[in-house]
Amino acid sequence: MNLYRILILLFVSFGTLQAQMYDPVKWKYSVNRTSDTEAELLMTATLEEGWHVYSITIPESSPVIGTSVIFEESDGYKLIGGLIEPTPVEEYDPNFDEVLKWHKKKVTFKQKVKVKSKEDFAVKAELTFMVCNESMCLPPDYLDISWDLKGAKLVEKAQETTTPADKDEEADASNIAPGVDPEKEVIDYAYDGEDTTTYEGDDKKSEDKGLVASDPNKGDKGTKRSMLSIFILSFLGGFAALLTPCVFPMIPLTVSFFTKKSKTRAKGISNAIIYGISIIFLYTTLGFLITWAFGSDALNEFSTNPYVNIAFFVLLVVFAISFFGAFEITLPSSWINKSDQASDKGGILGIFFMASTLALVSFSCTGPIIGTLLFEAATGGVQGPLIGMFGFSLALALPFALFAAFPGWLNSMPKSGGWLNSVKVVLGFLELAFAFKFLSNADLVWDAGWLLREHFIAIWIAIFILLTAYLLGMFRMPHDSPSDKVSVFKLLMSVLTLYFVIYLIPGMWGAPLKMISAFPPPLSYAESPYGVGNSAGAVITTSAEPIPEGASPDHCPHRLNCFEDFEDGLAYAKKVNKPILIDFTGKACVNCRKMEANVWSDPRVLKILREDVVLVSLYVDIATKLPEDEQYVSEVTGKKIKTIGNKWSEFQIKYFENNSQPQYILLDHDSMVPLNGTTAYDPDIEFYLNWLEEGLAIFHEK
Repeated sequence: MNLYRILILLFVSFGTLQAQMYDPVKWKYSVNRTSDTEAELLMTATLEEGWHVYSITIPESSPVIGTSVIFEESDGYKLIGGLIEPTPVEEYDPNFDEVLKWHKKKVTFKQKVKVKSKEDFAVKAELTFMVCNESMCLPPDYLDISWDLKGAKLVEKAQETTTPADKDEEADASNIAPGVDPEKEVIDYAYDGEDTTTYEGDDKKSEDKGLVASDPNKGDKGTKRSMLSIFILSFLGGFAALLTPCVFPMIPLTVSFFTKKSKTRAKGISNAIIYGISIIFLYTTLGFLITWAFGSDALNEFSTNPYVNIAFFVLLVVFAISFFGAFEITLPSSWINKSDQASDKGGILGIFFMASTLALVSFSCTGPIIGTLLFEAATGGVQGPLIGMFGFSLALALPFALFAAFPGWLNSMPKSGGWLNSVKVVLGFLELAFAFKFLSNADLVWDAGWLLREHFIAIWIAIFILLTAYLLGMFRMPHDSPSDKVSVFKLLMSVLTLYFVIYLIPGMWGAPLKMISAFPPPLSYAESPYGVGNSAGAVITTSAEPIPEGASPDHCPHRLNCFEDFEDGLAYAKKVNKPILIDFTGKACVNCRKMEANVWSDPRVLKILREDVVLVSLYVDIATKLPEDEQYVSEVTGKKIKTIGNKWSEFQIKYFENNSQPQYILLDHDSMVPLNGTTAYDPDIEFYLNWLEEGLAIFHEK
């Protein structure tokens, strides 16, 4: 690489160090055996929205590093032609000021090989690639990759029967130009009447049956969906904060200030827009600082740490009591005064400090909401707090800009009054309900038995009965104004809360409560796991097979015979010749409970989990100490492995390069290479079922 290319790459990389806190591309490697003596080595990249990986055809003069693969020489195989890719996008790249070719979303690179060995062997290679988005690039990456290929049983016969025409065809194939796929429209090759692959280029789906890792890491879809849920939750939290007494009265005051002080209406609108952007900047910066300070590993540990969960339980109870009117939580007055004085400077800087003043003054109302949102957003890794704070601040800032643009709308706004305090009280009840989720998280991690499922549901029933009574005017809080009548809105809200109470009641007797499956402890963590008067057999059809030694059905959802130690599960899987399903989970993992309640409960999925796989549930947040002689320092993370949870978390990072839960992996008995990729949180039952069936088919074909 010449000096010019190095300098440009260093410049682009230097400005994007923050982007290296996460990896926007996931690679999966698989084999498509097209015949006994030929195979296709597949490298599939799944990219986050907005990112792209470059084509294998990049001009020599360009500083961009294109995708390339260097294969180690071996007597076991021979390359047929060069690396093949689907038709790339060709567009102007602002990062390098030139037209370049790249792939977005998902792309599969392919290398055809002829199998020459009768023995099983591995193909090893080095993959080089570079990813960018519209404004930044990550430095080039170099990955050591490999594929396991089975030897060709008919290799000698194939060599003996090779005709001159076959040799000519092979020679022609070896001259295929890089980046040109002669079969890019459709490759449909059926082998032994079972394996069928359809490959249809960049914008079409690749559908594989019985192929290794044919649909890589579907967990990305779950991650994006999780990011969307964090944004929606945070956006709704912003609107809730907007309706509090600390923020709502500020809308007409602030908008009137901008419109009166500005010489023209257009100037007033622009000032209000700057004000809204400043609010977004302030809160999103808070999310960035949290991300920068802790990173994804710490955030994941933060959200599952029992001490942190107890601290949040106490904090939310205090916030709830504050919302009920017992006292006010405020920041130091000196902070507010300094920010208010700075806002008098005028101009953009003055407007920015006005936004800062709003953030500080409204803390008593927004602080509890932000705290809850940030904790939930922490489960989204590096991006969670950023997306959470952006969603929250966007909802908070929108009204200021909209009412400035259309000041006539101010006349239709509800007047400030007692209803604003009612909003705070309702939020207080919700804060109190959420607080017990954090206490439950700590209880589950420690297995202390403080807050069993029935206790949790009973507490929620009590909270929402009181909320219903409050909405119907049966009692008042300290700062409520006297009222002799119940508004229509409160009546409708009380109907919803009473409906929710009635929905919760069957949960005391073993109902699954799928609507709130992420919140209460699992069914197995209860005084009567299957409801009062019900036995396990009355609820779930158990397998006739006896409980294997080392399995823990009492601790597993749906009384599955799961193992909580990988070695025990592996030994049993070898004994019964079944694939291993690793379930990386956590006692405090919300999305794990959703998957168990809403996906694993499907009869078709449950049948496979019970009969066709050996389930190994590895909890990454169990606080039980390892014996002293089993504690060690991880070579991967450099951290001390002191607990069972530490051990399985390090195991997940070491072998599967992931630290989020849930993650599901199907394995055979001989390697740590997933049979068909991995998947994570995804409530799509059909996808999960197909993923299980695909992995089973691959296992039984080996």
